[in-house]
Amino acid sequence: MDEAAFAALAQPGLQRLRAYDPGLDLVALRRAHASLVELGSNENSLGPSPAARAAAAAALADIHRYPDPLGGDLKRAIAAHHGLEPARVLLGNGSHELLMMLAQAFAGPGLDVVASRYGFAVYALAAQAAGARLVLAEALPAGHAMARGHDLEALAAAITPQTRVVYLANPNNPTGTWFTGAAFEGFLDRVPRTALVVVDEAYLEYVTDPALPSAVRLLPRFPNLVVTRTFSKAHGLAGLRAGYLLAAPGLVAVMERLRESFNVNGPALAACEAALADTAHVEYVRRANAAEREALADALLARELAVSPSQANFLLVDFGRDAAPLEAGLVARGVVPRPMAGYGLPTCLRLTVGTREENRRLLQALDEVLA
Repeated sequence: MDEAAFAALAQPGLQRLRAYDPGLDLVALRRAHASLVELGSNENSLGPSPAARAAAAAALADIHRYPDPLGGDLKRAIAAHHGLEPARVLLGNGSHELLMMLAQAFAGPGLDVVASRYGFAVYALAAQAAGARLVLAEALPAGHAMARGHDLEALAAAITPQTRVVYLANPNNPTGTWFTGAAFEGFLDRVPRTALVVVDEAYLEYVTDPALPSAVRLLPRFPNLVVTRTFSKAHGLAGLRAGYLLAAPGLVAVMERLRESFNVNGPALAACEAALADTAHVEYVRRANAAEREALADALLARELAVSPSQANFLLVDFGRDAAPLEAGLVARGVVPRPMAGYGLPTCLRLTVGTREENRRLLQALDEVLA
């Protein structure tokens, strides 16, 4: 039996589903290039806290044991960090798992999932895997200061009695754009309590704009609000795969029924707890990223390229023409960007903000390709 035959046996949602596209085969590229500049996955080029590294290494002594199935110590640390009770915390194998689980638990056939046109690809995958209908709200138009970012008015208009989950990201991936805390609070006031509003804050630690606070402060007021966070970005622990969700205790209790046993491994539990405690490292990462983000954006603008505003650790660059040949040229020179054709942005590439040396190599390779 081939793939088509097995697909015919799968449930309807999976029959139409495409696997998540990571962009490029990084393992093969690492073997081909002695010094690869990886700017396609929005990883933290500065790395994790030394305390997190040490905690993960120490946890390897117990690698023959199952990790804490409840993740109790990490949940309590996360709760204390945000000033919440532990019953509001759910751990995940990265926030990706949690985003998928939310649709699996609360959406399904006959129900809708609402997202923005240029939102994170996993939102569409979550809806399709659950067998729900995906409703895409149009993004902010060209000419707007946050063009291609979330249009909260359009998202609110797309919500109906059939809507069970609304996905947003703040800042948004892949655009880097954002909406203010005041605008989001007004949006929440318009959403019926039967629709969960999921705010993906994977890049929140990189934010420097005071008008963009975390939505966590709104949890006590809005029981249908869900906030997801990850340790893969600013905390620099992408290889350990850990994230968490903050929501009403009742929602967390329902999600616990679905959560896989031991979904966060022992070294990850230890490293994340240590990373959360090292606030100085996160602040260092935020400052360094902001400086390099501004410098890289200025350099790209000086080359007369269109750069979206960003509060994350990446920039969306529009080249005004098919970006595939430019991507191939960069990869040939050992620099890996993220292609955006799969997001409906074929003239764009997403570039992670790297270290100063990585950004220098990116600009050098880009100049050669553009020439």
